[in-house]
Amino acid sequence: MKKKLLYIAISVLLCLIIGFLSSFATQSSVNDWYVTLNKPSFNPPNWIFAPVWTILYILMGISAGLVWARGFYHIWVKTALYHFGFQLLLNALWSIVFFGLKQPLWALFIIIALVIMLLITFKWFKIVNKTAAYMLIPYIIWVSFATILNYKIWELN
Repeated sequence: MKKKLLYIAISVLLCLIIGFLSSFATQSSVNDWYVTLNKPSFNPPNWIFAPVWTILYILMGISAGLVWARGFYHIWVKTALYHFGFQLLLNALWSIVFFGLKQPLWALFIIIALVIMLLITFKWFKIVNKTAAYMLIPYIIWVSFATILNYKIWELN
């Protein structure tokens, strides 16, 4: 139990750090470039993104910690965490490309790859720990919504 809590704590911390670091790219243009873009009617208010992402990063970390606690020596655990790490990198890359580089089209390609990698991660997490997999569902829903939003922003601009 103690080991499981340690793995969860490390995983949550890692996810929050990745989120914090990628937020630098977001903050660099959210109050200037982003406000000038045409957005669809379903675009959420800016204030909602930070709390939603914080909750999602915590859920992601708990999820990854539960998988890791099953034993990193196991090939299915390694495979699941490999996919998790790759999707986490795509997550950070999306912020850098969309907000940092101000490239919605390239960001769209990245977020589509992210959705695909998330679905693969979900599949592997489900093999290792069903609870961990189900904890990814809010993240999958949010990123799917963000994909549609990204597409509409690109289309409108």
